[in-house]
Formats: sequence, structure tokens, C-alpha cells
Amino acid sequence: MQIEPVEGKDELSLLKCFFDQYHYLGWSGIVGENVKYMIWDYKQNPLACLLFGAAAWACSNRDQFIGWDARTRKTNIHLITNNTRFLILPWVKVRYLASHILSQIIRRISKDWYDKYGHPVYLLETFVEARRFQGISYQASNWVYVGKTQGRGRNDRHHNSSQVTIKDIYLYPLVRNFREVLMKNE
Repeated sequence: MQIEPVEGKDELSLLKCFFDQYHYLGWSGIVGENVKYMIWDYKQNPLACLLFGAAAWACSNRDQFIGWDARTRKTNIHLITNNTRFLILPWVKVRYLASHILSQIIRRISKDWYDKYGHPVYLLETFVEARRFQGISYQASNWVYVGKTQGRGRNDRHHNSSQVTIKDIYLYPLVRNFREVLMKNE
């Protein structure tokens, strides 16, 4: 298995196509810093793809887990990334592949992020629709369940839009002293 950051136009087109065709959320574009991955087998057949992008601006359970107040979050939010899409292609049937991929990504994402943006990330987050998925791959990869979202979307800053699906929140610290690093006010 090979994990490759997506860099070229052809790979990006393939990734977009896979998400559009096979991921229940589709492809909605990218805003801000992000790292995209394609996973290939030894014959260069595609197995899976992932997208890591901007962390949720505010997430009370995550912020409490870290110990953030609003000011510290604003200063350090760029040091977290959100696994916004994870897709194992529908024809791929390999037991434990998802947790294996996650464990491999965990080992390399901070360096990949640094190489692309000049700063590392110290914490990964993801949101799992509990009505659709159980989060088993994240649990098997030692991600920490920290609670549920409040059912508000990214654009609901004034608490007046309709409810969105409540999701389970999982986090993965990439370094032991992640709280210390994420609490710095520089």
C-alpha cells in the first residue's frame, strides 16, 4: 500500500471524481489549508482517498478537551486539521483497511502539513454521523471520543439556522504535549 499526497491536476481530478461518485457528502470544494491523499495498492490501483482541511471554528467538546478559551482558539486553530472526507472505494474489500490507513496517516500528516504550509499540526479531529456510521475505524486507531456536536452547522453563527445532523466527535493528538502547544498565546 502506498499513501501519496495529491499534488497534480490528474490526481486531483481523480480524487474529486471519487468523492463525487462514492462519498455520501460528495465533493464540495476546499477552503483554506488542506492535504489530500490517495491510497494505492502495489499494482497502482486506487484503494481510498482522504481529505484533511480546516478545523471547525468552534466545537465546545473539542475546545474543552484542549482547554481553549475563544482567544487561544483563534490564535491556534490553524494547528488542528479536520478529516473532512475518508472514502474506501466501494469495490475494495479488505478487513481493517480503514484503521490501517488512519494509523499510517497519523504517522505522516504533521510532516506533510509542514512541508506544504511551513507549520505542523498537533491534533486531528473528525465528525462522524452516528446515524450512518459507528466510528469503529477511528476507535480502532485510538482516536478519542469527546462527545457530540450541538447540531449547528458551520454557518450558524447566530443560532438561527435549522438543525443539522448531530455527529460524534473524535480527536487524535499527534504529540504528547499537544495541550501545552495548543495553549500558547503568541
